[in-house]
Amino acid sequence: MSVEVTRLPSGLSVVTDRMPHLESASLGVWAGAGSRNEAPDEHGISHLLEHMAFKGTKRRTARQIAEEIEAVGGDLNASTSAESTGFYARVLKADVPLALDVLSDILSEPTFEPEELRREQNVIVQEIGAVEDTPDDLVFERLHETAFPKQPLGRSILGTPETVRSFNSARIRTYLSRNYRAPDMLVAAAGAVEHERIVAEAEKRFASFIGPAAPAPEPAHFGGGTRVETRDLEQVHIALALQGVPVRDEQLYSLQVFTSVLGGGMSSRLFQEVRENRGLCYAIHAFHMPYSDTGMFALYAGTDEADAPELMRVAIDQIAIATETLNEAEVARAKAQMKAGLLMALESSEARLGQIARQMLAYGRPIPLDEIVAKVDAVTVASARAAGRALIGRGRPAIAALGPGNGLESTAAIAESLVRRAA
Repeated sequence: MSVEVTRLPSGLSVVTDRMPHLESASLGVWAGAGSRNEAPDEHGISHLLEHMAFKGTKRRTARQIAEEIEAVGGDLNASTSAESTGFYARVLKADVPLALDVLSDILSEPTFEPEELRREQNVIVQEIGAVEDTPDDLVFERLHETAFPKQPLGRSILGTPETVRSFNSARIRTYLSRNYRAPDMLVAAAGAVEHERIVAEAEKRFASFIGPAAPAPEPAHFGGGTRVETRDLEQVHIALALQGVPVRDEQLYSLQVFTSVLGGGMSSRLFQEVRENRGLCYAIHAFHMPYSDTGMFALYAGTDEADAPELMRVAIDQIAIATETLNEAEVARAKAQMKAGLLMALESSEARLGQIARQMLAYGRPIPLDEIVAKVDAVTVASARAAGRALIGRGRPAIAALGPGNGLESTAAIAESLVRRAA
């Protein structure tokens, strides 16, 4: 097995996957803290920290951070989610030490200069505005708010213009010191890397991240309900959520297969029935997003105002019907798609990096490919149907709708009543 793991005395985990056929490497540093770890008056600070990490350190200006990596043909990026924040780079194998130096520098010695902070706050406010102008993104923000009301998990990762502009350098440092501690952090690398060298570099460069694990976020509670916003748009954008399962739940793979059969691609039931057979929409899909202690199944469609009620009736009927009629061929196709995705990640250092990092954050260990394949193969028609029945039996759905006209409320009511009836 090419994957190796070392846990340093500080609690920092280092995981690598050497891919000897590659000449490049992807590296990253993750903290097991995201928007769920924010206090009510910290809404958006995780994402702001992600941006500010690249805006200057004691040794490098923001321009130098970008230029040093790009001068060797590499690139830097970062992302914030509800439960983690990652900073990563892709470089040629000779430049792995440089990438680790930059990644450690931006987290261990950021300056958070007030002028840089002011500019980046404005950038994020523009990002928030872009989401407001993108209804197929905004509807998922509203869906999370409805599914997890008055909870960190239900709040936008971006924050609001008011909260983002309220933070100063001291507030960001307080959040960083509280949540970026070695027991909750991970250094990962994939591609042209040597495990021992990555461990040695990580031990040296991340020595300042000490202390006990950060406080756990509050447990999530799926609430449900309806959020409708009338907007001057060409289409109705509607999303529906049901309570899913956590990442460690024994039903996870069966539910993922059920979701794939229902709305995972062009061969899915929703695509074929709603779009191909009835022509009710251009876009429709479903997915399941597991978190550490809960999960969310979501269905999205964009359609004409006049077609929205019929689309929702058909979609909800398809969910109910699938729990009883999902068949062997559909399950086999979904399982093949899942396994292909796993194997395709082995062809890219970036994809493999993300894969092993997610596994470490979720399970505390890298999961061998044959173990995952065995769990996928163990899914049966009966277990996938059972996962679907459990899904629609967990309680009230969450519904978010954006668009024109007065019919949004009736469309949302159809969704709620039909899901309740199906359950």
